Order: sequence, then C-alpha cells, then structure tokens
Amino acid sequence: MSKWRLLHTPPSTGAWNMAVDEAILEQIYRGESKPTLRLYSWNPPCLSLGHAQPFKDVDVERLKSNGWEVVRRLTGGRAILHTDELTYSVTGSEHEEILSGGVLESYNRLSKALLYAVQSLSLPVKVQEEKHTTASQNLNPVCFEVPSSYEITVNGKKLIGSAQARKKEGVLQHGSLPLTGDLTRICDALVFENESAQQEAKDRLLARATTVETVLGVEISWETAAQALVKGFEAVLGIQFEDAELSQSEIQRANELVQEKYAHSSWTEKL
Repeated sequence: MSKWRLLHTPPSTGAWNMAVDEAILEQIYRGESKPTLRLYSWNPPCLSLGHAQPFKDVDVERLKSNGWEVVRRLTGGRAILHTDELTYSVTGSEHEEILSGGVLESYNRLSKALLYAVQSLSLPVKVQEEKHTTASQNLNPVCFEVPSSYEITVNGKKLIGSAQARKKEGVLQHGSLPLTGDLTRICDALVFENESAQQEAKDRLLARATTVETVLGVEISWETAAQALVKGFEAVLGIQFEDAELSQSEIQRANELVQEKYAHSSWTEKL
C-alpha cells in the first residue's frame, strides 16, 4: 500500500488555500513530505480562476459587493465559486505510481476513487468518458457547465469539477464537490454582455451541473463527504493515510506565497 499524508485544514481565504497547496508541492519536491490528500473549504467564499483564464471574466464590483474574494489557481480549467463545498487537493511526485503517466492517465485513476466515494453517499454517478473539448467550450468562463474527460456526472450533469497541473516540482490536482446551495451564484461574479446573457448562463448551468443535496434531496455534511473521499482513495487506490498537520516550513512558505503571489494583483490579474 502507498503511504500518504492526510490533511484536514480549517476554512481559509482563497489566497491561503492556494498558497498551502503550492507550499506542499514544493516540500514534496524536496523530499520533505509524503504524497498528500488535503481536504478543505473556503471562508469567505472565493471565485477561483484557472491558471490561464482572463481576469476580464470577473465582475469585480459585484464580486466585492457580495463579500467574495478572487484568486488565480496554479491548476487550469475555468472559474469556480467556492462556497458550500468540499475541496480536495492531491499533491505528489510524478514518479508516484498513482500520479504517473500523464494528465489523463492519472486523472482517470483519481476519478475512479472519487466515483467510489460519491457512490458510497448513494449518488447514482458515473465517470464522463474521454472527450475532446471544442473551441466554444474553451471560451466558457464557468467550470461546471462542461464536464471534461473522466469527471464525475449524475444523469449527465457535472457533480465534481477537477483540474490538474504537472510542474517540475510534481503533480497538483484540485477538485470541488458542491454539497448544497445555488450553483448559479457564480454568474453574479462574472461579466456578461447583458442581463439576458447572464440569465441564459444561469439556466445552462442548472441544466448541466448539480449538487449533492439536489440529487439526494437531503444535505450531506462536509465531514461525511470528507470521510467518503478518504475511504474512496483507500479502497480504490490502495492508499494508507496517516493524519498529519502542515509542517512549520510549509506554513512559513505558504505565508510567503500569500504575500508574493496569491494575494497580489500581479498574479491574480496577470491575464
């Protein structure tokens, strides 16, 4: 069995959450930490942009009026509004067996663990088959409107959105499982040509994405969802977890990355 570290970190700002994931990646690269599954949430709610997503997609005034933050991820993909959800990050070396073989191969392995996890919550889910993204989908600013290869769906609606980055330091994959709430809130933080276009985007989103509560008719707690993810990774990927805390060097480096990068406009608004 592979021995991994399991981290449960408290609800935090977007800049801190992204800085912690990068600090873990650096620590693993130096051989100072084991591969890590981190489970966390966001406070306050935060819009995260994909690594290469234009900042002009963001309606800054409306974002601030809602008390939400914005951050740019190290991973790709499109915008996600992080609220009422369970977020996971998987971090490890590209030589780790589970993460080896390129983006789609490792993504597929992780998707099988996620599938097992949400099936254990009685969700009738399946894995989206490999598909080719069209140009029009690339222009879509909302992550949850379009399922990508090997993502988790319910009756054709996207349930878990994930994105992966492969760097010289290793592999980082982020994922978001919406537990409850109104998915269309993200459209209040993005720029649209007019109100009609915004409403159309909200309608499309509800037709193409869903939450755990919407499917089950009952709310599942963050803790219950987190336990399911851990069991899914253990059962499908043969991982043996050890509960741990962030190291002092990871905390120090995360603080540096917040100031130098993730809370700084030079990173967030770079595109």
